[in-house]
Amino acid sequence: MTREEKVEVFRALHERPKCFLIPNPWNAGSAKILAALGFEALATTSAGFAFNAGLPDSPQALSRADVLANAGAIANATHLPVSADLQNGFGDKPEACAETIRLAAENGLAGASIEDSNGAAENPIYEFAHAVERVAAAAEAARKYRVLLTARTENFLCGRPNLEDTIHRLHAFARAGADCLYAPGLPSLEAIGEVCAAVKKPVNVLMGLKGATYTVEEIAAAGARRISVGGSLARAALGAFVRAAREIKDSGTFTYAQEAISHAESGRYMERKAS
Repeated sequence: MTREEKVEVFRALHERPKCFLIPNPWNAGSAKILAALGFEALATTSAGFAFNAGLPDSPQALSRADVLANAGAIANATHLPVSADLQNGFGDKPEACAETIRLAAENGLAGASIEDSNGAAENPIYEFAHAVERVAAAAEAARKYRVLLTARTENFLCGRPNLEDTIHRLHAFARAGADCLYAPGLPSLEAIGEVCAAVKKPVNVLMGLKGATYTVEEIAAAGARRISVGGSLARAALGAFVRAAREIKDSGTFTYAQEAISHAESGRYMERKAS
């Protein structure tokens, strides 16, 4: 399947009334497993990639070239459309966001997300007008290079639990040309419903955070169009790894192997080819 065909598949998923799942692999192997399990689309995770590379998850630690190379490997691993987590677009200026979207298309991505956080410890959220300018530049590039753009506001992940401002930013991002809207970390089903009711573009909801135990059915009923899980699958894998390593070191036993998938099953997933 060509990238252009994947873009059309991805767009159709957002246009149908049914909510869809878009889990987050962190490398080509985990992407192949998710495709084999029957998911319809995938999204990369900057956190999962960072942890896999032994780095913190921040724009300062991850280079655009490395993130896009990883996203491209994931996109090429399966027949599914893939949206890339491109953090803040790897630059403060709108032009940086536009160039990052162009490179995303060049690397085989059907979609991409740009967020309004710069990753700084102080004042991590871009000022409103500047944030909108960045999304507008990304959206223009997305139209030109045929990439479905998700615009993210990071208020709730950056210590700014202001639902009114979150909705205000999502409205502006929609007007600026974003195809999908995303406010990770919304605190309740009621907040999810309020966001979905307030905007006309499809809304992505993040699951996999501690304390959030809503079901797919509940999130869909609140109005969300798609559900992602961020770095939580990667963290779940690391959790199993740490528990197994601690068992070996602290107990001198190896019972963890009873829950591991077999070598043969792992190999069967990796033998699957993209089409």
